[in-house]
Amino acid sequence: MNELLENLAQQPALFLGAMCAFPIAAGAYGLTAINKAGKWLRMLGSLLFVAGFAAVTALLVNRWIEAGRPPFKSLYESLMLFVWCTALLYLVVERYYRLAWFGFLTGGFLFLVFIYALTKTDAEIVNLPAALQSVWFIPHVVVYFFGYAAAFFSFIAACLHLLRPNSKFDVRRAGGSEVTLTYAGFMHLANLFAFVLLTAGLVMGSLWAKAAWGDYWVWDPKENWALVSWLVYVVYLHLRFTKGFGEKQAAWLTVFGFATIIFTYLGMNLLPTAEQSAHVYQ
Repeated sequence: MNELLENLAQQPALFLGAMCAFPIAAGAYGLTAINKAGKWLRMLGSLLFVAGFAAVTALLVNRWIEAGRPPFKSLYESLMLFVWCTALLYLVVERYYRLAWFGFLTGGFLFLVFIYALTKTDAEIVNLPAALQSVWFIPHVVVYFFGYAAAFFSFIAACLHLLRPNSKFDVRRAGGSEVTLTYAGFMHLANLFAFVLLTAGLVMGSLWAKAAWGDYWVWDPKENWALVSWLVYVVYLHLRFTKGFGEKQAAWLTVFGFATIIFTYLGMNLLPTAEQSAHVYQ
C-alpha cells in the first residue's frame, strides 16, 4: 500500500487528472442510470470523459517526446494506450447510443486500469529492441488495442444482457432518426467490430514477423494466444448461424472471449513459456 501511494505521488498531473475524471464521470452516469439525476448530470459525465481522454492523450504525447519513440513498449505505457483507445471508443458509443450504464461501467473500469498501472510504473524509459523498430509497430499495436476496447464493450453488453435480457434502448442514426436496439444487438455489433480489428492486427503481426524473423508465424506463446482469442470470435460468428444458439449462449461466449483477450494481454506472465516470448509485457 505504501508503495502504491509513493507511485501515486510521483505521477504527473495529467495522470492524476485523468485518474480522477473517469470515476467521477462514472458516478454521474450511475446516478443518471438509476433515474436520480437530470440531463445536466449526463452532460457532466460526458465532459469529464472528454477531459480524461484529453489528459491521457497529452500524457501519451509527452511520453512519446520523452522516450523518442511510440509509447507502447512497456506494460505501463500499454495500459495508458488501452485507456486512450477505450475512452475514445466510448465517446463514439456515447454519441450514438447514450447508454448511461455503459458510461458508469467504462468509467469505473478505466479507474481500475489506472490503479493497476500504478503498480507497473516504469522507473526508466525502455529503448525499443531492433525487432520492434518497424513500420508495423504503430498500426499493429493501435489496431489491436482498439480491438481490445471493442471486445470490452461487447463484454459489457453481454453482461447487461444476461442481467436485463428484455431491456431496449434508442439508437440515434446519422440522419437524426432513431431505432430501437437491445443489449444483445449491441453486443453483436461490437463483436463484429472487434473481430475485424483483431483480424487486421493478426495479419499485420504476421507481416511484421515475416519482415523481422523471416517467417509469417514463429509460434511465439503470445502469438498462439492471440490466435486462440481470435478463434473464439470466429466460433461466435459461426455459431450465430447455428440452430439453437440463442442470445444467452452468445452472451456467455462473448464473456469467455473477453476473458481470453485479458489473459493474452495480462496473463501471459503466468505461463512457464512467457520468457520465450518477445511480445509479453514485463
